[in-house]
Amino acid sequence: MQVFRLTLGTLALCCVGVATVRAQDPVKVAPNNFTVLLENDQVRVLDFHSKGEKIPMHSHPKYLTYDIAGSGKTIFTWPDGKTTEGENKPGQTTWGEATTHASQSTGEIHALLVELKAKPAKKM
Repeated sequence: MQVFRLTLGTLALCCVGVATVRAQDPVKVAPNNFTVLLENDQVRVLDFHSKGEKIPMHSHPKYLTYDIAGSGKTIFTWPDGKTTEGENKPGQTTWGEATTHASQSTGEIHALLVELKAKPAKKM
């Protein structure tokens, strides 16, 4: 019975560890690529620069991206290992639902990300 409890406890810790890895803050996993420009109780604005570096697995709440400069594609790798590609075009704005992914661009990119906080603003 004690071995069963130990095994169950170890399994629970492994699951928590996997969830933590998947839910990393992009600023923490790639501090050379993401900079916080503004943060309050409603949004967080991130300045993103990439010259093709691999960005480790990280998460975003609902967000929008505004491509400032650069070109090429970004390859997104999802937690299940599948990949998709997105085109980067200056002036383009895209919407993203809450997500977890790793990424790598094929060119140099500069973008702003506006992450929405979970709680909506109070109505007056």
